[in-house]
Amino acid sequence: MSPSPPANERVVIVRLSAIGDIVHAIPSAVAIKRARPSTEIAWVVEGRAADVLEGHPAVDRIIRVPRGWLLSPAAVRRLAGELAGYRADIAIDLQGLFKSGVATWLSKAPMRLGASRPHARELSWLASTRRVSPRRPHIIERHLELLAPIGIAAPKVEFAMPRNEAARRSVAGWFPRSDSGTAVLNPGAGWASKLWPTERFAAVARVLRRQHGVASVVVWGGPDESAAADRIVADADGAATKAPPTSLSELAETARLARLFISSDTGPLHIAAAVGTPCVGLFGPVPASRNGPWGSIHATVEPPAGMRPPWSRRKTDSRSMLAIEADDVLAAAGRLLARSR
Repeated sequence: MSPSPPANERVVIVRLSAIGDIVHAIPSAVAIKRARPSTEIAWVVEGRAADVLEGHPAVDRIIRVPRGWLLSPAAVRRLAGELAGYRADIAIDLQGLFKSGVATWLSKAPMRLGASRPHARELSWLASTRRVSPRRPHIIERHLELLAPIGIAAPKVEFAMPRNEAARRSVAGWFPRSDSGTAVLNPGAGWASKLWPTERFAAVARVLRRQHGVASVVVWGGPDESAAADRIVADADGAATKAPPTSLSELAETARLARLFISSDTGPLHIAAAVGTPCVGLFGPVPASRNGPWGSIHATVEPPAGMRPPWSRRKTDSRSMLAIEADDVLAAAGRLLARSR
């Protein structure tokens, strides 16, 4: 049982980036709010990743910092001033890097929680007053383990992602419908080593239409992903259409309307999983046991044994993704479609 928190307790979570990692950290905020409803929670986050947290019921305050803030003395002073005004009782470093350690230390919270070495890197552990050695395999569970010093042990994983009715109305205006449902394909990724060939996405779209009657829509962000979406649509022989530009809120509502979401290990996949859409995750350089979409409604596809690169080359070695065949992805998608039928 959690100890009774003091009145007006304030917690600051530090998880600065990236989009998928922010999603993985959200269950920690939800767990705190469930166990200690009167606690106020602030979140320090960088750039566009902050949009994932907008309107979330577990986050009372978003402290936005620009990307590269640590190299700007003015930005560091602004963050220090905002954190000083917030007067946190507890700070939780869910990133374990130098920059998150600096933000955690700037909070001046009497209790500062973080992972111990080697889970925390770049001297970030020096900012923590209480250090926890995570033991569970999945990153979501590892984040939740850091809550043990405040009496929150093994909480249920919940995302509690809010709906955005304006975004839903916007998406409903263009989202393609079919009697058998629609699959969303996301060809983008944060690392080049996580990209899956566009021709294989197109092959998946063709078979989904031919064998299951499922239409596909391709989502994207930025010029490179837009070009990849164009190639998929061109190769899909009418089985796929390209989505218009979407905000993160619109992306979440697009996922809610989909019967299936297919993507490599990247932010949109984890947003889709968090809103409860069945996902097929393609995991090459990073194992699904660590980063896979959370829950039994999802499926993951990984390369054959021995094809995953060493951790030091995970961001540059693409062979593991190339070892994932379209037939493997279609088999996983077929299982999920049969289950949802």
